[in-house]
Amino acid sequence: MKKLLIWLPLALFVLVFVLVVNGLIQPSDRIVRSAMVGKPLPTLQLPAIVAGKPGIDTAAWPKGKPRLLNVFASWCIPCVAEAPQLLKLKQAGAQIDAIAVRDTAAEVQAFLARNGDPYARIGDDAAMRAQLSLGSSGVPETFVIDSRGVIVDQHIGDIRAEDVPKLLAALERAK
Repeated sequence: MKKLLIWLPLALFVLVFVLVVNGLIQPSDRIVRSAMVGKPLPTLQLPAIVAGKPGIDTAAWPKGKPRLLNVFASWCIPCVAEAPQLLKLKQAGAQIDAIAVRDTAAEVQAFLARNGDPYARIGDDAAMRAQLSLGSSGVPETFVIDSRGVIVDQHIGDIRAEDVPKLLAALERAK
């Protein structure tokens, strides 16, 4: 029995080593998906952050047409990277609304001037309450809202060129 106890620390070390190596080789999925997918869009009333462009009021949104809801920030580097893809989506006929998270009017205006403006509406979410009510864990994220006001899909991270056809197909399915 004493001989067995002598090998116990080595066995524990090997076990911990194997668990660490396994975690490094096969890391767990760290993407946080929204629990709101498949549920109605929460009521959002966000003031406009850019002059001349309405804010977000989901109660007043017209039903019958699917749309994208993009959560972004002017200080977000991936948001700059996805800007050309959002413009392509708009050119393809997508209705895109946005929520600006922890931002200022001047910074958002400068961001739009540099990167283009694909948005029909932009709401100011300074306290991140709307972002959290959507189940969004960061920026950028884009939600597909169907014609009845239900969140049917979520795109986490920046939209890349290969994602544009997928989002257009999701909008088509959401009619």
